Amino acid sequence: MADDTRARHGTAVRENVPGNVLVPIGALLLGMLLAALDQTIVSTALPTIVSELGGMEHLSWVVTAYLLASTAATPLWGKLGDQYGRKRLFQIAIVIFLVGSALCGMAQDMTQLIAFRALQGLGGGGLIVLSMAIVGDLVSPRERGRYQGLFGAVFGATSVLGPLLGGLFTEHLSWRWVFYVNLPVGVVALAVIAAALHIPRRTAHHVIDYLGTFLIASVATCLVLVASLGGTTWAWGSPQIVGLAVLAAVLVVAFVAVERRAAEPVLPLKLFRVRTFTLSAVISFVVGFAMFGAMTYLPTFLQVVQGVSPTMSGVHMLPMVLGLLLSSTVSGQIVSRTGRWKVFPVLGTGVTALGLLLLHQLDEHSSTAVMSSFFFVFGLGLGLVMQVLVLIVQNAVPYEDLGVATSGATFFRSIGASFGVAVFGTIFANRLGDQLTDAFRGTELPAGLSPRALEADPRGIAELPDALQPPALHAYATAITDVFLYAVPVALVGFVLAWFLKEDRLRASVTAPDVTETLASNPVERSSYDEVCRALSVLGTREGRREIYRKITERAGYDLLPGASWLLLRIRKYGWVEPGQLAERSAVPLPVILAAARQVEERRLAVREGLDLVLTDEGRTMADRLAQAREESLAELLGDWWGPDRPTDLVQLVRELNGELCGSVREQPHNGSAKRIS
Repeated sequence: MADDTRARHGTAVRENVPGNVLVPIGALLLGMLLAALDQTIVSTALPTIVSELGGMEHLSWVVTAYLLASTAATPLWGKLGDQYGRKRLFQIAIVIFLVGSALCGMAQDMTQLIAFRALQGLGGGGLIVLSMAIVGDLVSPRERGRYQGLFGAVFGATSVLGPLLGGLFTEHLSWRWVFYVNLPVGVVALAVIAAALHIPRRTAHHVIDYLGTFLIASVATCLVLVASLGGTTWAWGSPQIVGLAVLAAVLVVAFVAVERRAAEPVLPLKLFRVRTFTLSAVISFVVGFAMFGAMTYLPTFLQVVQGVSPTMSGVHMLPMVLGLLLSSTVSGQIVSRTGRWKVFPVLGTGVTALGLLLLHQLDEHSSTAVMSSFFFVFGLGLGLVMQVLVLIVQNAVPYEDLGVATSGATFFRSIGASFGVAVFGTIFANRLGDQLTDAFRGTELPAGLSPRALEADPRGIAELPDALQPPALHAYATAITDVFLYAVPVALVGFVLAWFLKEDRLRASVTAPDVTETLASNPVERSSYDEVCRALSVLGTREGRREIYRKITERAGYDLLPGASWLLLRIRKYGWVEPGQLAERSAVPLPVILAAARQVEERRLAVREGLDLVLTDEGRTMADRLAQAREESLAELLGDWWGPDRPTDLVQLVRELNGELCGSVREQPHNGSAKRIS
C-alpha cells in the first residue's frame, strides 16, 4: 500500500519549481540585456558618431533622448501590462526597441539619430519594467528573489561590458553596429517569448494617469531643452529660451493640479510631505546628474585628448565602473547587517564631489595610472550613495506607498541624468568654442580647417601641422574637464542635504537592495506587493536552509535538530515522507535526513507505515507551531508594516511564502494520506 501511494504521489516531494521556466526566463534576460546594454554601449561610440554625422554640440541629445523617452514611458508600460497582458506588451516593447535600433543604425544625420534614439528609449523602458514583472508571473514568491537576482547580474555585467563592446564595434566594424547588434539578439528573444512564455492572464484595471505622465515628461523636456540650447543655439535671454522656461513653469502648475485629482497619480504629491523622500529625491537627482554627465563625456576626453582607441577607452572606463560596483555592494552588505546607513549618503556625495574635482585636474599629459585612480575615486563615491538612497526611501513610507515611492526616487535619478548630460553638453560646447578660438587667434590654419570646423569634427586635429595639434588638444582637454568643475557645486548640494537625513532604523525587509534599482537609468516600476515579495524572497535565500530551520525551532521553543524540524514540516505539507526517496530528490545529505528521521521516530512525532513516515497527533501539533513560528519571523521582517491595520495582500503574501517553505494543511494530498490511514 505504501509503494502504491509512493507511485501515485512520489512527485510530491520534488521541489516545486517548474523545469521549463528557464527557457522563458532566458528570453526575458535577453530583453533586459538589450535595454541595459544600450545605456552603456553607446558612450564609447559617441565621439566617432558625432565626428561622422557632425554636430558635437548635439552629442548630449543622443543620450538624453533615450533617457527622457524611457523615463516617461516606464509607468505606462507597467500599468498597461497589468491591464492588457504582460506577454503582449513585452513583445510590443521588443518590436519598438528593434525598430528604433535599426533606424539608429541607418541614421544619416544627428537629427535622425536623436529622434530614433527616443523611439528606442520608448521600447527600452518597457523591456526593463515588463521583464522583471513577468518573473513574478512565472515563479513562486519564494523563488522570485533568486531569479530577479539574475537581472541584477545582467545590469552589473553590462556596466562592465557595455563600454568595451561599444569600443570594439566602433573600432573594428562601424559605430552603426552598436545598434545593429540588438537585432539578432532581439529576434531570438521575440521568438522564444512567442513560443515558450505561457503566463496566466491576470487583468488588473487601472485608471492610468496619461495626462500626468504627459505633463511631467513635457516639463522635463522643456527644462532639458533650456539647459542644452541656452547659450549655444539660442542666447539665454532669447524669446525661445524664455518661452521654454515660462512653458515649463505653466506645465508644472498644471501637473500639480492634475496629480491632486488623479486616481492613480504617476507621482503622488503626498510623498513630498515625507522629508526623507524629498531629500532623497534631490540627492538622487544629484547622483544621476554627476554619473551620466561624466560617463557621457569621459570617452570623448579619452579618445580625442588622450588619443586612445574606442576599445581602449572602454578599458580605461573600467576603474570607474569597478569602483561603483565595489562600493555599492559593500555598502549594501554593511547596511543589511547593521541597519545603519546615514554615513553612506554623506560619505558618498562627499567622495563624488572629490572625484569631480580630481577629474577637473586631468589634461592631455595625464598618465593612465593617474586617470584610473581618479576614475576609481569617482565611481567609489557614486556607489556609496546610490543603493542606500533606495533603501531609505522604502523605509520612510507606509506599505501602500512603497511601490510609488521607490519608482519616484529612481525617477528623480533618471531626470537628473537627463539634466546632467544636457548641462554638461552646454558647458562643453560653450567652453570648446571659446578655447579653440583663443588657441588659434592670429594663427593661419590650413585650408578647410577653422576653430568652428575643429569643434564640429575633432578628427580635423590630425590634419593640423604638428606644431598646431597641442593647442587644439589642450582646448578640448580644458573644455571637457571644466565640465566636471561646474558639477562640483551640484554634488556639494547633495552632500549638504545628506546631513539632514534622519537615520531611522531600517526594517529588515528593506535591507535587501536590488541592483536593478541601483543601476537602471530609468525608473523601476513595481507594486508595493512585488517590492516586499522580492525582498522577503531575497532574505529567505540569504539565510540558508539550515539557518532558517534552526531559528524557527528556537522560536517555537523546541529542542530539535534543524533537519528534524524540516522533516516534520515536509510531512505536514505532503502527508508522508520516505527518507531514502527524499534524499534522492533533495539537496539535503542522506546522513542529515536519517538523523532527523531517527529523532522524530524516537520522540514519537512520526511513525512508520511501511517505509513512509507519517505524523502523530503530537508531531502535527509541533509542525503547526513550527509553521506559525516561521510566519511570525517573516512578519517581524516587515516591522510596523505588519500593524493591526495591515493590508490583506501583505497577509496573503506572508502566508503564501510560509506555505511554500513550511507547507499548509490545504496543500496536503488528502487522497494519498486517506488511503494510507484506511
